Amino acid sequence: MTADLEARIRMLKSSLECFTFGLLGLLPLIGLPFAMVALVISGNVRVRQKKYWNAAKPYWIAGMVCGCVGMFLWGGVWILILFRLLNPD
Repeated sequence: MTADLEARIRMLKSSLECFTFGLLGLLPLIGLPFAMVALVISGNVRVRQKKYWNAAKPYWIAGMVCGCVGMFLWGGVWILILFRLLNPD
């Protein structure tokens, strides 16, 4: 019983961490690493979620969405910045 309870608490805590890192992933220019961490944590939560019910599922989903948006948005910005630096006109 104790191991079950610990696993559930860890899953809930990870869901909230995913949400936090997902929001940090939306920060301009420095959000890319935070967004990547949010997506890694999201994968871990998804694995645990198959066994237990996740009461913090809305936070997990919001963190995953913010992480994806942040990764694509700031990843694209960094690609454009690097392109302009490597190909000055």
